[in-house]
Formats: sequence, C-alpha cells, structure tokens
Amino acid sequence: MTLNLFAVFLIMFAGSMAALQAPMNAALGRDLGSATGAATISFGVGFLALLAMTMMLGEGSNLSRALVVNRWLLIGGVLGAFYVWAILWSVPVLGVVTAVSAMILGQLLVATLLDATGAFGQPIHDISLSRVAGIVLVGLGLVLTKV
Repeated sequence: MTLNLFAVFLIMFAGSMAALQAPMNAALGRDLGSATGAATISFGVGFLALLAMTMMLGEGSNLSRALVVNRWLLIGGVLGAFYVWAILWSVPVLGVVTAVSAMILGQLLVATLLDATGAFGQPIHDISLSRVAGIVLVGLGLVLTKV
C-alpha cells in the first residue's frame, strides 16, 4: 500500500471517529448540563491519552521544546477546543449529519486557502476547477441534509 493510500484510509478512519465523537460529546454535554464542561472533560481525557502515547513512543522529552516554539503556534490548542465545543453544541440542534457536513465544508474552504498559499510551510497546491467542484458538491450536500 502506498503512503498516500495509507494516509487517505487513516484520515478517513479519523474522520469516522470524529463523527462518532460528536454525538458522544453532545450526550456528555446533555448529561452534565454543560457543553463547555463536556468539552473540558473531552479535552482532558484526550490530553491524558496523547500524553500516554507520547511517553510510550519515547517522545516525552520533546514536550519541553514547547517552551521555545513560536507562541502563536500554541493557538492550535484553542482552535481544537473551540471545534470540540462547537460540534458538541451543534449536534443536538442540527443532527450529526448536518453538523459534520457543515464542519467539513468549513474545513474545505479554509484548507483550500491554506493550500493555495502554502501556509505554515506546507507545499502549495493550486486551486483547481476539480477542487472547487468538490467543495461546491459538499456545499450542496450540506443543503440537502437540511431538506
């Protein structure tokens, strides 16, 4: 299996887990009576899982480098926390399919701009007609989920 194909399957699996995480976190928020509290617990459990994985892979010493990285890169954690809160709040209102569809559309729109500019040192990928068509189709899919 090529590395690209493995990456596609890996991220598809991760996406399926994100779809599963959304209603689980929404149910946690309902049971707690707090979307913010549910997001906090979800992030705390996720933090512990990643910390354990980091240690098991022998990469714990790399964590000290967080003290010298560009501080603005740490905003990624805030963005992740906002995503977890927003999806768990949106699922009960929109349903899982519509909430996840809207999330994917938002990701595609921003990802297209990031690809086109090579943001954060990534390789540049042009905005092509096929990419735009794919985004439009996802947008139409989002509309259809609310019909």
